Amino acid sequence: MRKLVIIPTYNEKENVSAMIDTVLELDGDFNLLFVDDGSPDGTADIIKERQKESPERIHLICRSGKLGLGTAYIAGFKWALDAGYDLIFEMDCDFSHNPNDLLALAARLNTDADVAVGSRYVRGVNVVNWPLSRLLMSYFASKYVKIVTGMPVCDATAGFVGYRREVLERVDLDKVKMVGYGFQIEMKYTAWKLGFNIAEESIIFVDRRAGVSKMSSGIFGEAFFGVLKLPFRSIKGR
Repeated sequence: MRKLVIIPTYNEKENVSAMIDTVLELDGDFNLLFVDDGSPDGTADIIKERQKESPERIHLICRSGKLGLGTAYIAGFKWALDAGYDLIFEMDCDFSHNPNDLLALAARLNTDADVAVGSRYVRGVNVVNWPLSRLLMSYFASKYVKIVTGMPVCDATAGFVGYRREVLERVDLDKVKMVGYGFQIEMKYTAWKLGFNIAEESIIFVDRRAGVSKMSSGIFGEAFFGVLKLPFRSIKGR
């Protein structure tokens, strides 16, 4: 099973080289695709230098500016499908997601899941170093999604997710509307409505130690109001 980890980047020079080292050293031959939105700090230049060491395992899409998390993943999904990958993962570059947990997500995709979610809330609350206000917002956002949509997922906003290629082939990626963190909710909801099995694997989420968070009130607002529209949408696969 060919495995690809998609990592959107914007100003991640403090983290990107260490992330490359960590993922490439994992068992299981995970490859990397970075989608960089014109980072002014030189993130893409670091990736290009590292590509010279492993051109067959490190890949890069450079975009002209900040076009949104969702569009970065959509570009990555399409690239992964065209390149023939079987298991496709989403992960942040800042080590808030532990790359070692990729092994557990891959195991779930190889056994009982079409979508495997690295979940902060499936077994209590497993978040480290977040301010209480942000933790409460994240936790109750997932509760809100569950109430509004009925989707049986404890961590609907999770950004550490693995997909079998069959899921991404069925989802009409061109019709995914949300571009911020609401994208994560919309993708899970669409997969669930199409009949795919979503499994949650408990992880420990640790807030970033280097770089700057990309969270904003606009991103939160898009997710809040976008969720209200989801139950009224007609979900049809490709």
